[in-house]
Amino acid sequence: MTAQPQWFKSSYSSNGGNCIEVAGNLVASNTVPVRDSKDSDGPALTFPVDAWHSFVTAVRTGEFDIL
Repeated sequence: MTAQPQWFKSSYSSNGGNCIEVAGNLVASNTVPVRDSKDSDGPALTFPVDAWHSFVTAVRTGEFDIL
C-alpha cells in the first residue's frame, strides 16, 4: 500500500491565499509533494528531498529576494 500525502500549509501563510501545501510524510521515500492550496484536487509536483531542501534553504537565505 502506498502512503497517502498528509498535506499541511505553513502557519506563516497570510498572503491572501497564494499558498502551497507540502506533504512531509513521504520524505522517507525521497519524495516531497507540493500542490496549490487553492486547488486541492489538482495536480501535485513531486521533488526529491535534496532538491526541496536546497530550494527552502535558498528562500530562507534570501537568494530569490527582489531588490
